[in-house]
Amino acid sequence: MMQEPEIKRWTAKRKAELIRHIYKGQTTVNDAAREFDLTPSEIERWMQDAEAGMENALKANPKDVTEQYEKQLSELKEAYGEAMLELKFRKKLQRHLDSTEES
Repeated sequence: MMQEPEIKRWTAKRKAELIRHIYKGQTTVNDAAREFDLTPSEIERWMQDAEAGMENALKANPKDVTEQYEKQLSELKEAYGEAMLELKFRKKLQRHLDSTEES
């Protein structure tokens, strides 16, 4: 892949180009990570985002970006709420266990 020696900012166009090279077998995630001083997990996250966008683009009725983000935000809020409930339950249980030990 022929890029500038040092990339300061990874634009969507540059990310897409790198991902295309990986999909075509012209480079690997690990090789690209070394070459551009990125982490493999960062590149893999870009690939997951690209795959999600690709899947949406191929649907008969694709969602717009706002709709996708709203759905993701809703799912994250739900997960956060569940985690908070579990945390409150654990704290309450710990207080109960502590009070029974003192008795």
